[in-house]
Amino acid sequence: MKLRDKKSQAIGFAVLAAALYAINAPVSKLLLSKVSATMMAAFLYLGAGIGLSLLQIIQKGTHKEVKEKPLTRRELPYTIGMIVLDIAAPLFLMAGLTMTTAANASLLNNFEIVATSVIALVIFHEAISKRLWIAIGLVTVASLILSFEDISSLSFSMGSVFVLLACVCWGFENNCTRMLSEKSPIEVVIIKGFCSGMGSFVIALIMREPIPKLIYILGALLLGFVAYGLSIFFYIYAQRYLGAAKTSAYYAISPFIGVAVSFVIFRQTPTIWFLIALVIMMIGTYFASTDGEM
Repeated sequence: MKLRDKKSQAIGFAVLAAALYAINAPVSKLLLSKVSATMMAAFLYLGAGIGLSLLQIIQKGTHKEVKEKPLTRRELPYTIGMIVLDIAAPLFLMAGLTMTTAANASLLNNFEIVATSVIALVIFHEAISKRLWIAIGLVTVASLILSFEDISSLSFSMGSVFVLLACVCWGFENNCTRMLSEKSPIEVVIIKGFCSGMGSFVIALIMREPIPKLIYILGALLLGFVAYGLSIFFYIYAQRYLGAAKTSAYYAISPFIGVAVSFVIFRQTPTIWFLIALVIMMIGTYFASTDGEM
């Protein structure tokens, strides 16, 4: 396959990953009424690990398994970093979702573009174009607007702070995962799922959070398989040919899908400030997703 075709396919994978992840915030918001925040984070990643393990078994059984490079000791620091950050990020996100709306959290997820791109520049020396800098500025402004419960009194929303902290963690995690993108995506997701999921589960037990009913556990596991497992699987494939910053830019459509799903599920009326932030975020996303085309 030609490099141009591989890049086109990678863009498709990035968009698919975004669409799958989009359902995370609104559906998690529903489940959080029955499942505690840390337990929820645990079952989401465990669902990803279990789901991808089953997918790997099916591939082997049908002899359709694609030969991929296994992880080695050389990637151990990035693997450990990925696991630790994948424990922290969903904990912050679930905590944020208990304090803010699903639509607000979905849109704030776009701050992950800023975190991923700046970290990719500072630590991994990926080039950032003028268009992407414009996008970073616009997304940051929109995120600040969304972070205030009442713009007139400048009352800061702790729920938004937790969501932004999740984005920063995922920004670092995206760059760690970028260093593993040449390796087996299924192996990476399985490690992410089981290690991060069990880490969160242990934390939940230490905090004495109650174990939810089986039906809610199954719901969280299924959501984790789709929104985390399959989404991360396609995201890693996209990173191979697009890099961390560029993949994150295409992935930026996810929050808008999440906002639409949130409004349908919760039937909320957006505030004027939310709509202003939405427009700014859309313009920023446009600059990010068209980076390199002009």
